[in-house]
Amino acid sequence: MNRNNFFGHAALAVALVMLAAFVGQMSRTQWSHDNKHETVERRIVFVPDGPHEVDEPEDEAEDDGEVLVRFREGTTERAVRAITERLNDRLLDRFDYVDGAAYIAAVADEDGLDAERVAAEYRLLPEVEYAEPNVEINLDPPGELFGGEAEIAAAAAEEAELASAYARDEARRGDDGDDGPPVIMAKGPRPNDPMFNEQWSLLNTGQNGGTAGADIRATLAWAKTTGSRKVVVAVLDTGVDYKHPDLAGNMWQRPASLAPYADEHLGTIDDRFGFDSADGDGDPFDDNGHGTHCSGIVGAVGGNNEGIVGVNWQVEIMPLKFMDSGGRGSIKAAIEAIDYVIGRKRAGVNVRVISASWGGTFSSRALEDAIRRAGDEGIIFIAAAGNSRTNNDRLQHYPSGYQLPNVLAVAALQRRDALASFSNYGPKTVHLAAPGAEILSTWPGNQYEEHSGTSMATPEVAGVAALVLASHPDMTVAQLRERLLSSVDQLPALAGKVSSGGRLNAARAVRAE
Repeated sequence: MNRNNFFGHAALAVALVMLAAFVGQMSRTQWSHDNKHETVERRIVFVPDGPHEVDEPEDEAEDDGEVLVRFREGTTERAVRAITERLNDRLLDRFDYVDGAAYIAAVADEDGLDAERVAAEYRLLPEVEYAEPNVEINLDPPGELFGGEAEIAAAAAEEAELASAYARDEARRGDDGDDGPPVIMAKGPRPNDPMFNEQWSLLNTGQNGGTAGADIRATLAWAKTTGSRKVVVAVLDTGVDYKHPDLAGNMWQRPASLAPYADEHLGTIDDRFGFDSADGDGDPFDDNGHGTHCSGIVGAVGGNNEGIVGVNWQVEIMPLKFMDSGGRGSIKAAIEAIDYVIGRKRAGVNVRVISASWGGTFSSRALEDAIRRAGDEGIIFIAAAGNSRTNNDRLQHYPSGYQLPNVLAVAALQRRDALASFSNYGPKTVHLAAPGAEILSTWPGNQYEEHSGTSMATPEVAGVAALVLASHPDMTVAQLRERLLSSVDQLPALAGKVSSGGRLNAARAVRAE
């Protein structure tokens, strides 16, 4: 950065430190490479696939010296370019749809400095509101559903309490039919999809050791609506296998009347099937699997005598790929994908929901700004609470932890209505829970797999949000968020764990009961 005023001895010392750091980085890179392949090979069923954790910025910048900078209102592009040139930096991108005269940019250092040091120097400038490293987002290796005897005993105690609570509630309800016993809850249309009976989150009859009725009341909701192809849900993830026979009929495609997406830095992109911000193109095909799994939960085609059914039998799923085949992305790529959604919303696409099954502990103000912008456009942001078994009130988790009016944070339940042992929680920062353990869904290559995680609970909520919008298309984000939270089933296992104290209830959310 043209910073040549160091004394000779200081320069020598810095050079030695950088050499040592380079050797250390080589070691860290090899470890990351080895474990990346281990993660891919261990994408197995019946266990949590883990959160997409964000670690400390000094180890996880996408490229050395790559930072995100918000310049203060009134700072012109000419001034921004003059600043970056003076510091010998390269202006990578300018984020769109920033209100007012503010300017948010991605900047790359050209002198080999680490991202945190570059960000710190930008923060000293009077023209800068904030600067932060462009942090990587990575898939974690899968974890165990139950860690040991103590956890199993705790889960058994929770289930015993739940059984007693159900018995007390049933006796208190009598015969009024309000959220009654399983025979009442099982009413409603049944799809002909052959694997539907394995989808306990939609209809729990006690299969595979579950608790009858411990589901989201999907069949009752379907008596009122099975969704609408006028509602678009954006899945912000590893992309989607949009050729999968159980997804193809519900995939969003750019209408012929809509011009291809244009970006100042990327140029014109043929976004027929969506957007890939990881590669900067219009092909968001999933080469990892995670995004395809989440998409099937939202909207695998219902009633097509194929595989499974989604929460929505019909909907439009917009694929947003910001992570690569190894499950690695960045804050910058996530923001670019969110800005793409905002652009398409402004162009007339009725995208109302973003489903985000990833997160970590690094708080990005630039990402928060992007999610806020989406909320201003009428888009709700459903986010996974994380799979680290921690209290998010104490160790915060993002993006689920952003205190924004369009964010909903989701914990995961297992098939007996207890909080899944891997799930994060937080009576202030996590809002509701949904089924997220042993969830069967679509997988690339015309396959189906079971996976567990708050990653799976999140699209359950996103799917119900789309169901509500199918019947109430003019509902605001505030109204939709309140509807989802006020319609939950209160569960003893969630008291003091999530702010609503309850499990997602699709039937009550769409006013089918």
